Amino acid sequence: MNCVSTENWRSMKYITKYKYAQAETQSSKGAKRLTWLLMPVMALMMHVASAQQAPVLSLQNILQKIDSNNVLLQSYDLKAESYRHSAEAATAWMAPMVGAGTFMTPYPGQMIMDDRDKGNLMLQLEQDIPNPAKLAAKKRYIASQGNVEMATRGITLNELKAQAKRLYFTWIVAQQKIRVLQENEKIMQTMEKIEEVRFPYNQSQLSGVYKTAAKLEDNRNMVRMQEGTIAKARSWLNSLMNAPGNQSFDIDTAYQPVFEQASSYDTASLAAVRQDILKMNESIRSMQLNAEAMKRDKKPDFRIRFDHMQPLGPAMPKAFSAMGMVSIPIVPWASKMYKSGIKSMEYSVAAMEKEKSAMLQETQGMLYGMQYEIRSMQQRISAMEDKIVPALRQTLDAGFLNYQENKLSLSAVIDSWEALTMMQSNILDEKLKLYEMIVDYEKQLYR
Repeated sequence: MNCVSTENWRSMKYITKYKYAQAETQSSKGAKRLTWLLMPVMALMMHVASAQQAPVLSLQNILQKIDSNNVLLQSYDLKAESYRHSAEAATAWMAPMVGAGTFMTPYPGQMIMDDRDKGNLMLQLEQDIPNPAKLAAKKRYIASQGNVEMATRGITLNELKAQAKRLYFTWIVAQQKIRVLQENEKIMQTMEKIEEVRFPYNQSQLSGVYKTAAKLEDNRNMVRMQEGTIAKARSWLNSLMNAPGNQSFDIDTAYQPVFEQASSYDTASLAAVRQDILKMNESIRSMQLNAEAMKRDKKPDFRIRFDHMQPLGPAMPKAFSAMGMVSIPIVPWASKMYKSGIKSMEYSVAAMEKEKSAMLQETQGMLYGMQYEIRSMQQRISAMEDKIVPALRQTLDAGFLNYQENKLSLSAVIDSWEALTMMQSNILDEKLKLYEMIVDYEKQLYR
């Protein structure tokens, strides 16, 4: 490719410049008129664009929207409300039973010796009267299940918050990667221009022009990949906020996650903040209330019945029958049902207490481990930013200076450029890991 002479290269450049200048002179007047006509339209478009600028949502704004708008969280509120109404329904009595028929009425064709043998028309009224202590205990048990649902909502909200934080921090890191790639792209563009200028004078190879162009396109592909990551994070955050997936918004890219260490990891403090422990406490309380309701089964229930007889013959008087009944649940063949149920609940409560203690102990050890891991990661990132990146940048600057003076090959400068770009990308990857570790740490503390 070096067979192209310098004179031919220069003549081609001058001819091109002359034709371009001639065409520019002929079209300059028309372009000026068109510019004056388009200025109002452009101003209007800029005004509309500024009016439609996407809102900027902070992390706290997004978390609040998730808490209030997420459809899954709303389902727990509805479940808790349903238990409240079920508890109210538990105190209701059974509907009274009303019956009508005949009493001691002979079959057709039978010989009737007296009017008294004609029988009676009978009207019956019956009502079950449940024990009030049983109803009250059952109501308390059912209402407690609503508290379990609300504790489950807190656990789900914590999961959704952690997911939103990861997406938010992924967006921040992707934006930082784009800025790094765009900044480093300027260096490669400069090298590409230098190669294009040197090539006609046989001071560089044509392969150098192609190589810089390939590196630029590869760098732009990396930018496109990060833009796709941002679009994905935006769509998922919209879904968490119960908004259309394509709704446009921006985030506060200046936000920096900060690791705030908890003052104490004792089990009492953890039990006070963790919603899963609250759910277990509410479940234990619900089982205890269920056991109390079972104990009330030893109390009797009542029933009353009233019968009215209207005789079919005139010789018989009107009559009635009133009866009160009471159940006897303490008999052995009936009492074993609620006694076994109570014993089963007591064992379940004891098992859940052990499970709660094990969970608190495990969480305590996990938090200590997370704390040390986060501190170690912070030190690694600090060393990379304060020592490695400045050294690689100085290497690139020195190599680029020598390259401008034609004392160093293009490949050596590209290697330094790639090393710096890769290290900056690695730092941002490590930062994203650090942010995710902070999210997991805060998730354990239900922040």
